[in-house]
Amino acid sequence: MTIRRSVDVTVDAMIEDLRKLVEIESPSRDLDALAASAEAVAAVIESRLGGQAVLVESEAGPHVHWSAGDDPEVLILGHHDTVFPLGTLERRPFMVEDGHATGPGVFDMLGGLVQAVHGLAALDDLSGVEILVTADEEVGSRSSRALIEERALACGAVLVLEGAADGGALKTGRKGCGTFQVSIAGRASHAGLEPAAGVNALIEASHQVLDIAALARPEIGTTVTPTVASAGTLDNVVPAEATVIVDVRVESAGEKDRIEAAFAALAPHLDGAEIAVQGAVGRPPMPESASAELFAVAEQLLPDLEGKAVGGGSDGNFTAALGVPTLDGLGAVGGGAHADHEYLVIEAMVERANLVAGLVNAIRVSRR
Repeated sequence: MTIRRSVDVTVDAMIEDLRKLVEIESPSRDLDALAASAEAVAAVIESRLGGQAVLVESEAGPHVHWSAGDDPEVLILGHHDTVFPLGTLERRPFMVEDGHATGPGVFDMLGGLVQAVHGLAALDDLSGVEILVTADEEVGSRSSRALIEERALACGAVLVLEGAADGGALKTGRKGCGTFQVSIAGRASHAGLEPAAGVNALIEASHQVLDIAALARPEIGTTVTPTVASAGTLDNVVPAEATVIVDVRVESAGEKDRIEAAFAALAPHLDGAEIAVQGAVGRPPMPESASAELFAVAEQLLPDLEGKAVGGGSDGNFTAALGVPTLDGLGAVGGGAHADHEYLVIEAMVERANLVAGLVNAIRVSRR
């Protein structure tokens, strides 16, 4: 393969590529949009690094995989799907103003992808480097998890290009996270004529919400948060069905097991009500020990760098759970992930691109 050599990392070139990616919207689960986005990601990688990026088809959309060849040593991991629906770009177009780049996905995480590619392009030697950009991280990585784990084990070190934590800190630990759906079946009846003949699924759901919320142990980092609820059909009908969605975050494998067992053991309070539970803590916790080795290297490259454990999850949770050294938050410096005020700090782009390049070099040197 042909590898680009001695390419300077410039802001203008990074902004050019970032614009290309942002202006091809890529909402999760929109297969046509994700196909176009994957082609654009592959084109950026190939134009800056040479070689061929392979599109790995999946039920969630195409993942993009690029390898420089030779024995794999380090995996650059990211995703090209975003949480923003089609049409967001029209309302919130890509803009560069007052030192910030804005637009759907600039921070989470298209900016990180661009920085990584340009950082790698500045290296004379890319042997042992792989890039994997998945299509379903925002919706649980169900189709990409096996591929992520396969390549992480093959490479032995993972750099995750999710956006930085507050103040530009790297993400040295992450909570495990998952979503549960609790479905309640009751029995409908006329709310005025025969209320006692029904089994009120909304009342049962209210009991369940209190039971579920009580599972939290914030003092050890476990949060259990009912987030969405629905029940009922008409104002004069005892509701026969209700649903509660719950967000769960945990810091330890033991808490993951406890929470999953507790949801499985939920029992109805009302005679005649039935409960069904779906879900799990799908992303295992990423302990800070998983990032310690690589963070120490990053500190040598940027002595003022900080590391923080955060509540959100990423695909780095999967690789860390395998025992593969994993460092996260290496992407864009900015904020507003998943929000309309999402932004990227342009001034930090070159430094972060060089940080990725420095880490790749250091990892390879330590293994040769």
